[in-house]
Amino acid sequence: MLLVLIAAALILGLAAWYGLRGRRYREMQRLLDSADALEARLRAARRQIEAVTGESDADPVHEAMREMLRQRLWLREQGAQARVAELHNVRISIDQARERIERQLERIEEAQMLEV
Repeated sequence: MLLVLIAAALILGLAAWYGLRGRRYREMQRLLDSADALEARLRAARRQIEAVTGESDADPVHEAMREMLRQRLWLREQGAQARVAELHNVRISIDQARERIERQLERIEEAQMLEV
């Protein structure tokens, strides 16, 4: 009977461990997808702004790109041991940054419409 209880506890422990690994993997994948989407949007935003201003020197998305690089470096260095909640919070911050960029680009487009 004791052996059955020990075996059941081991099986439950392994199942929980695999479940956590699966959650970690899914959250890491979602985080990387969000980071890729933000980076792509930032590059597009840079092109849009340069097209409007005609300037390649002024780079208003530079700081956002630097933050993206910092996030990717953190992920490379800390991602393997980061808790699922930490990965989730980083992904949320990336998604919020992308939303802020979208709002800023909408304002630029609105301003362009008013000038025409």
